[in-house]
Amino acid sequence: MRGVNLQRKKAQPKGKSGKADIALAMIQKLYRIEAEIKNKAAQEKWQVRQESSKSLLKKHKDWLGKSSTQVLPKSVLGKAIAYNLRQWPKLVRYIEDGNLNIDNNRAERSIKPFVIGRKNWLFSNTENGANASAVLYSLVETAKANELTPFDYIKFLFEELIKEPEDIDYLLPWNTRLVAAK
Repeated sequence: MRGVNLQRKKAQPKGKSGKADIALAMIQKLYRIEAEIKNKAAQEKWQVRQESSKSLLKKHKDWLGKSSTQVLPKSVLGKAIAYNLRQWPKLVRYIEDGNLNIDNNRAERSIKPFVIGRKNWLFSNTENGANASAVLYSLVETAKANELTPFDYIKFLFEELIKEPEDIDYLLPWNTRLVAAK
């Protein structure tokens, strides 16, 4: 959602305020609400979103609908508004579940190193290389998501897997023993 908003801002003449500023202000209000409830339980987030975010989103959609008739459809702003309207069901999904985030920034950040480095990973030109890469990145990102140091976690896995354990549940990164030992 933020990328679209930057496009809106770029579409506006320098030093002028207009529709892009209005859209950004509405979206900033939604992000302020999310900042306030960041550390709350899922149920509390859902409640706040129902009380505050839902009405702001309705106001934003109404504004998008009205604005779509006031701008040229092929202009940058027109395309941004049309995109927002097409993506609306995905945009508002987060208010239905307190476990969801307002955006996918966390996922985008986690795959960024992979996207940046993919041209350098020539070993992935085979199916086995691609599978090995996928497994390694899954391990690294899952370790990070569970607040483990990826190097230490993978070292731990190698040390334990050489013992050929029958039950590997204790090796999973969300194992409380691993998290507590970090």
